[in-house]
Amino acid sequence: MFGDVRTAWRKVDRTLLPPKALYFCYFAAMAALMPFLALYFRQVGLSGGHIGLLLGIGPMITLAAAPAWGGLADRTQRHRLLLTIAIVGAMIAMFLVSQVGTLGLLLVLIAAYAWFSAPIMPLVDNSVLAILGERKGEYGKQRLWGAVGWGVAAAIAGVMIDRYGLGAGFAGFLLFMGIGLVTSRYMHIAEAGIGQRFWSGIGLIAANGTWVAFLLTVFVAGIGSGVTNNFLFLYLSDLGASETLMGWSLVVATVSELPIFFYSSKLLKRWGAPGVLMIALGANVVRLIAYAVMPDAWMVLPIHLLHGLAFSAMWVAGVTYAGELAPPGMGATAQGLFGGVNMGLGAAAGALMGGLLYDLTGPRAMYGWIAVTVAVGMAGFWLGERLRARRAGARPVPDRGG
Repeated sequence: MFGDVRTAWRKVDRTLLPPKALYFCYFAAMAALMPFLALYFRQVGLSGGHIGLLLGIGPMITLAAAPAWGGLADRTQRHRLLLTIAIVGAMIAMFLVSQVGTLGLLLVLIAAYAWFSAPIMPLVDNSVLAILGERKGEYGKQRLWGAVGWGVAAAIAGVMIDRYGLGAGFAGFLLFMGIGLVTSRYMHIAEAGIGQRFWSGIGLIAANGTWVAFLLTVFVAGIGSGVTNNFLFLYLSDLGASETLMGWSLVVATVSELPIFFYSSKLLKRWGAPGVLMIALGANVVRLIAYAVMPDAWMVLPIHLLHGLAFSAMWVAGVTYAGELAPPGMGATAQGLFGGVNMGLGAAAGALMGGLLYDLTGPRAMYGWIAVTVAVGMAGFWLGERLRARRAGARPVPDRGG
C-alpha cells in the first residue's frame, strides 16, 4: 500500500502544488469575508445606498488598476515582488476596513483594497499557464482548488461569524491570505504581461453589432450577479437567517457549479455558446424571482441549486462565445473584455442599483426589478441571435439541436 502511495506521489507534478494551494487560500479568504461584508457595513450604520456605493467602487477601481499594474510589471519584470506587494497591501487595507466605520474612510480603504487585489489572480493565472506549457487544458484542474477553498471556508466562516461576530470573517480573510502569501514564495511566477485586456479591447466593439449585443447581454447578467452577491445576505438577515445558514448557502452554490463545469463541453456541443448563454440567463431570472417571493430564509438552499446554471453556464458560454467572436490574434483581449464587462462594469452597476433599490423599494421588489432587467436583456439577446442567424442562413438559437 505504501509503495503505491510513494509511486503516486512521484507522479505528481510538484511545481503545481503551490498554485493549487494558493488558489485554495485566495478563494477561501474571499469566502470567509466578502459575502458578509455588506453585513459589516450595515452594522456600522450605513444605508443601502452607501453600501451599494462601497461595493460598486471595487470593480471600477480594479478595471483602472489592472492596466497600471500590468505596465509596472512589464517595465520592472519584478512579478514576484509585485505579487508580494499586492497580497500584503490587500491584507493591510482589509484589516483597516475592520477598524473604521465612517463612509469616507471606508471608500478610501475599499478602493485601496481593490487596487492591491487587482493583479493577484492575473499573476497567478499567467504563472499557472506558463507552468503547464503545452498542457494548458489542465488549467481547470488547478483552478478547481479555488472552488474547493471557497466551499470549505464558506461553511466554516458562517459558523464562526454566527458564534463570534463579523470580526471572525476578517480574521479568516487575513489568515488565509497570510498562508497564501507564504505559499506564493514557493511558486514559479511567470514574467508575462497582465491587465491590458479590458481597455485595449474597447475598440473591438466599435463596428461589430454582434459584439455590442453580446457585451450588453453579459453586462446585464453582471447586474444580476452583482445584486445577488452583494445584497443577498442583508436580505437573509432581514428574514432572520443565521450566519451559519448563509455560509451553507455558499456551499450549496459551490457544489452546484461542479456538474456544470464537468459537463460544459456536452452542453456547448448540444446547444452552442449562444444557447447555453440563454439557458444561463433564464436560470438567473428564475433565481431572482425566487429570491423575491421566498417566504423563509432556509429556502435559499434549494434556490442556490440554480447557481451552477445561472453563473457557471454563463461563464463557460461567455468565454466560449468571446473566443468565437474574437478577431484573429485577439483571443486574450476578447476574454479580458468579456470578464471586464461582466465582473467589472456589470457587477459595479448591480451593486449601485441594488443599494438604491434596497432603500427605495425593499429587497423583494429589488430582486423583482432586477429579474425584469435580466429578462429584458435575455429577450434582446434572443432577438439579436435570431437576426444574426437569419442573415447567416442558419436556424435561430432555440431550434439548435431540435
